[in-house]
Amino acid sequence: MLNLPDPSADFEKDLKVWLTKASTVVVAGIGNEIRHDDFVGVKIAQELQGKFSRKVHLIECETVPESFMDEIVELKPSHVLLIDAAILNLAPGEVRLYDVEKVVNVPSITTHMLPLRVFCDYIIQMAHTKLALLLIQPGDTNFGEGLTREVKAASKKIERVLLKVLPQ
Repeated sequence: MLNLPDPSADFEKDLKVWLTKASTVVVAGIGNEIRHDDFVGVKIAQELQGKFSRKVHLIECETVPESFMDEIVELKPSHVLLIDAAILNLAPGEVRLYDVEKVVNVPSITTHMLPLRVFCDYIIQMAHTKLALLLIQPGDTNFGEGLTREVKAASKKIERVLLKVLPQ
């Protein structure tokens, strides 16, 4: 199991450390298009399409990441990064990189009913990969479309960081 330090506000630094020796990376965006900031993970995956080499695979999981488990395993990634909105008790738009073990058993961390524990365990066991969660504090997860200003700014920053730190 990967062992990230307690998450810091400097998720770029944390990502660089976590991605050490990354050869093939899956970035899975999770979220619901009709729940404002909950869509942030998918939005990031959409915006990054076509901007990486074959070493980086972007998957738009929407609200059903478990439907992509076999696809992820078949890619044989060295690293899997899940991007999702999550209740972190931080300011809207704050971003943290988390060790899976530290958050999958925390009730109500995600903004939807994701069987995160089962999904993460399956991917780690079947793909023999490192897995981490890049989580963004939402400002609004009520029904509606579009990201709030703070979460939109966070998504753009995440996109810039991923373009810098992911394998080319």
